[in-house]
Amino acid sequence: MKAIRNFFETTQPHVQKGAKFHWLHSTHDALFTLFFVPKNTSKSGTHIHDFIDLKRTMGLVVLALVPALLFGMYNVGYQHFGALGQLSTAGFMDMFLFGLLKVLPIIIVSYGVGLGIEFIFAQFRGHEVNEGFLVSGLLIPMVMPVNTPLWMVAIAVAFAVIFGKEVFGGTGMNIWNPALVARAFLFFAYPGQMSGDSVWISASGVEKMVDGFTGATPMALAAAGNANPVNTWDAFIGLIPGSIGETSTLAILIGAAILIITGIGNWKIMVSTILGGITMGVLLNVFAGDNIYMSLPFYDHLIIGGFAFGAIFMATDPVSAAQTDKGKWIYGFLIGILAILIRVVNPAYPEGMMLAILLMNTFAPLIDHYVVEGNIKRRLKRVKATI
Repeated sequence: MKAIRNFFETTQPHVQKGAKFHWLHSTHDALFTLFFVPKNTSKSGTHIHDFIDLKRTMGLVVLALVPALLFGMYNVGYQHFGALGQLSTAGFMDMFLFGLLKVLPIIIVSYGVGLGIEFIFAQFRGHEVNEGFLVSGLLIPMVMPVNTPLWMVAIAVAFAVIFGKEVFGGTGMNIWNPALVARAFLFFAYPGQMSGDSVWISASGVEKMVDGFTGATPMALAAAGNANPVNTWDAFIGLIPGSIGETSTLAILIGAAILIITGIGNWKIMVSTILGGITMGVLLNVFAGDNIYMSLPFYDHLIIGGFAFGAIFMATDPVSAAQTDKGKWIYGFLIGILAILIRVVNPAYPEGMMLAILLMNTFAPLIDHYVVEGNIKRRLKRVKATI
């Protein structure tokens, strides 16, 4: 590591303003701070420093995503061999390696396109490279169907980075979650690839006569009126069709524990989102009547589709979420309510988490505004009472 540090410190003068390679300053700085904490000190005032900077924060979020990602790779292989009736002959490594080979290209395209655009914008503006895409670059593949064409992934990533982040000023200025912007773009631009009952499982290349094998997700089965769309235990473990990182509630909860223990994720938003989902699920059960989808047990709503993944990793985005303590409870609760309501009331769109989070991202500043205004009014009343 000392040799790497020496290399960066030796080459640093050559990328400063006015030097021959000044146009590589942002790239050099991004790579250096990826490995080491910079030696920069505060130039004014008194500040408290620790080792957790934005890159380390993003790194912990990536670490929390790893369990869901690894299980997602395994599940891709599991669904593949299960569809072919070969589960009894395929081993764990066969399934995992099959999934790895399917998922890895999507991750490479996501990071390649996204970071490329980030570096271009940073160099053009003369700014440091934003670290936020370290997480967004992994979230985007994890919310995609495994057989999404790579060119679609590239277009969605470019749209999310340019129109979801950079037009607002980059990381920390965006009003919507960039990963969900990518998913929303694909959903509305290419709905046939992102929704329906046969888009989730890739099994191409098995035979020359077979281009692909697809299977319905539990959400699609429920929307179609299937009375038993999912085995609750399989759904909790994650052995069901679905987007790459969204199937295993167990793996997602492991990630949630990492975020909460390290203080990176906000538990208030997580808990309130789940409470909102439970509330709406119970209400729908009460008024279900003959509607099979409304009769789906509330706990099944929490473990199928993107609900758990959205509650833990998407709704808690510190930039686009509510900022006040009370606002976080309101924000999360409304996401849970809307997610279940959208997916049940509109069977043509059997997943509501994406739209619910994007909608509440839009209204998060308004929620905070009224929370702050309410606090001001209460304090003014206390002041008047003491006069």
